[in-house]
Amino acid sequence: MAKTILIVDDNPNMSSLLAEMLEVFDYGAVRAVDGPDALQRIDAEEVAMVITDMRMPKMSGLELLQAIKTKKPNLPVVLISGYSVDEVDSDIVRNKADGFLNKPFMMSDIEKMLADLL
Repeated sequence: MAKTILIVDDNPNMSSLLAEMLEVFDYGAVRAVDGPDALQRIDAEEVAMVITDMRMPKMSGLELLQAIKTKKPNLPVVLISGYSVDEVDSDIVRNKADGFLNKPFMMSDIEKMLADLL
């Protein structure tokens, strides 16, 4: 059975695109529209990794990262953003993200992330 990755993004087009990219590498995807939805899914489903957008309503990607690492410290969390990595780098390091993808990302970026973390 393929490992499942939770995609957290309030933009349905982005989460759909990312889910399709993951399928190319034989990973399943479940989607959440915001942080609270993601936390419920993590409790209810077995996921191998979380990929979350940085900027979302209700809960930011960094807030979600902190909540996940409190509940499941070994679950890999990758942040994605359309903003420069320099803007968020210190927060990412401080909050222990396992990876960062800058939008727009390419298939090779996804492949490398999967190889490095899973």
